[in-house]
Amino acid sequence: MPVVIAAVVLTYDPPPGMLEDCLAALQAGGDVEVILVDNGGRAGRLPSALLAGVDVVAPGRNLGFAAGMNLGIRRALERGATEVMILNDDVVVEPGWLAPLVAELAGDRVGAVQPKLLFADEPPTINSLGVALGRDGAGTDVDMHEPDDPTDLAPRELAVFTGGAVLFAADFLRHTGGFDERFFLYYEDVDLALRGTELGWRFRLAPASRVRHRGSATMASIGTRSAYYRERNRIWVLVRHRPWSDVGRGVWLSVRRLRWAPRGAHAKALLAGLGAAPRLLRARRHASNSL
Repeated sequence: MPVVIAAVVLTYDPPPGMLEDCLAALQAGGDVEVILVDNGGRAGRLPSALLAGVDVVAPGRNLGFAAGMNLGIRRALERGATEVMILNDDVVVEPGWLAPLVAELAGDRVGAVQPKLLFADEPPTINSLGVALGRDGAGTDVDMHEPDDPTDLAPRELAVFTGGAVLFAADFLRHTGGFDERFFLYYEDVDLALRGTELGWRFRLAPASRVRHRGSATMASIGTRSAYYRERNRIWVLVRHRPWSDVGRGVWLSVRRLRWAPRGAHAKALLAGLGAAPRLLRARRHASNSL
């Protein structure tokens, strides 16, 4: 079967020029079919020439990251994609970005390959070389703010990828079911990576593939909901995937955060996180019994 690569870009309410730069770089830098999921109904502001050949999917409301990306992924698979790249609208690919990702995805049981994410500023510094999970469940980007080493080109194994820019194998997406849409925003990529690992999939980092991350205004626009989703979803990941000692550390962190603003969002997140424990524990037992 010939390789058909689709690039799914998720957008909500980007500042002028951001989405334009993302789409223009994709169209110039690789043989990909571009699918734009327009969560905020803003695609109509773009020049028609830029949307030529772009499949625009407009759900009519903000589905969040997880459901929005799943919508684009389903469209890509329906169109016959064998590999699906997902990107935020604030990411710009550099020339030559695609080939290193495709090469690594050809490996045995490789389900996802992440490029090197760099901040857009000069001189370039690292945004992400993958995600590391602390004992309290907090996810941090590997080597964030470290200077970029342009000689760092060797592919390597990756434990957890970031959803900001990653290439998936279609079989991996079908096997895992994609993102858990209940997350809405934050940690859905961590959950997907950990579920994929349970199913025997591997992940790779291809630092020869470089993309620039500008940084979006979307997070600021949702106010305290950002803190709520981040805190609730961290607890979900802990209860579903992590050792019990880590669950205790993570819940205690949530309790301590009740002293900090936004207190209401933190309290609701703690309750919602623990309230989902029965569902998460059932999924945990099912995964353990399937091994």
